[in-house]
This record gives sequence, structure tokens and C-alpha cells, in this order.
Amino acid sequence: MTITAESLSFSYGPKLALKDVEFQLEKGKFHALLGPNGAGKSTLFALLTRLYELQGGNIQIDDQSIKKQPASAMKRIGVVFQQSTLDLDLTVKQNLLYHASLHGIPTSTATKRIDAELERMEMQSRANEKVRGLNGGHRRRVEIARALLHNPDILLLDEPTVGLDPQTRRSLNTHVRQLCKTDNLTVLWATHLMEEIDLDDPVVLLHKGEVLLDDKASVMLDQSGENNLTDAFHQLTDSDSFGGTK
Repeated sequence: MTITAESLSFSYGPKLALKDVEFQLEKGKFHALLGPNGAGKSTLFALLTRLYELQGGNIQIDDQSIKKQPASAMKRIGVVFQQSTLDLDLTVKQNLLYHASLHGIPTSTATKRIDAELERMEMQSRANEKVRGLNGGHRRRVEIARALLHNPDILLLDEPTVGLDPQTRRSLNTHVRQLCKTDNLTVLWATHLMEEIDLDDPVVLLHKGEVLLDDKASVMLDQSGENNLTDAFHQLTDSDSFGGTK
């Protein structure tokens, strides 16, 4: 299951947010979406999740167009947004049951899937606790479990570790990478934290609404001449003279 972005362009009035953005996600791989503030990551995420209607270009999920078959295409995607959308006054299990009902999953099936996902996320002991009492890392685990309840092929995560401590960030990142291996899940992980990226990860680097790089993270080092990803990221996005893929 792959996502292909084809010539995506988007404007807020006269302001161009994305210009001819193109990339393809590989099935079963962990991909990073990188870019400084204002690069267009949030706009791209909104288009991928249909929060915004497409203005120019198209998004294909295998052979299905988000334009032409939005309902069936979106059933194949799970999403974890940057801002938490859990109901704080419901328990973990109640939140997940409600989400399952929105997808038309029968309660008996949903209960089995919820138990399985919470166990995998090491959150089963918290199933009957109200979300309000959970810390940020545990809430993120619940949101990832929720995103996987309808058995999607693709998981999109928008800055999922914002506000979390380094240990929790590493734990979540490791878990999502494991899902790629065990479930052949295709992942797009939007971040501005280079420590969450491995050199072999496929990367889409956005800058000023355009694709600067669509390649492995290691190519950032080659193109920039730097010795680490953090310096490479800053060198490439601080310079207007970079001659990478547009």
C-alpha cells in the first residue's frame, strides 16, 4: 500500500503554501516528513487526511484517488494528529470504542481489537482509566492504538512527540518502526527533530512549499557536506542556493 503525491499545490489566498509537491511512500517503510516551520508540512498533512480539499494535483492510495474515491481511500489510513483529540473525560476503552463505532466496527470485534492494540502498546492495565489522568506519552500510545483499530495500511503521524520527554519520544519512535516490520505498515512521521530519524530512512524534505529532497536521510549529509543530520537540515533549509530535487 503506497501513497503517491502528484503535483500538489495549495494556496491560502495569494499565499502559496505548496508548489508541485511530488513523492511516493514505499510499502512497509518508515518515512520522515521534514521541514522548518512554515515549510508546508501542516498543509500537506491536512491534504493527506482530507482536512483540506485538493486545489491542484492529486493523491493516490495505490490505484484509488482521494479526489474520486475519498471514502474508500481514507479507510486505508490511520492518523495521529499533533493536537490530541481524545475525550479527556472518557476512559481509554471508551475513547477507543467510540472511534470503532465511527468506523462501523461491531462492538464484539472492536473489543477484541482494542484489547490487542492496548496490549501491544503496553496500555492494557490503563484501559479503564480516564484519559485526563494519563501523561503525554500514554495518551500518544492510546492515539496510536486508536489509529490502528480499523486495520489501516498507512499510518500518518503529525509531530507525534511534541511535548514529550526524550525517553518517551524514543520509545514511541521505536514502537512505530516495529509496526512497519511486524504489520508491513507504511508510515509517514512528520517531525523537526533530527534525532528521530535514521540515516537509512526515506525522507521528504520540504522548504518554502517545495520538495528539496526525496531520498534517504544519508543523502542530506552528502548534499550538505555536514557530519550530522541536525547540521545538514539547517544548512539545507537555511540556504536558498541548494540545488537538490525541486
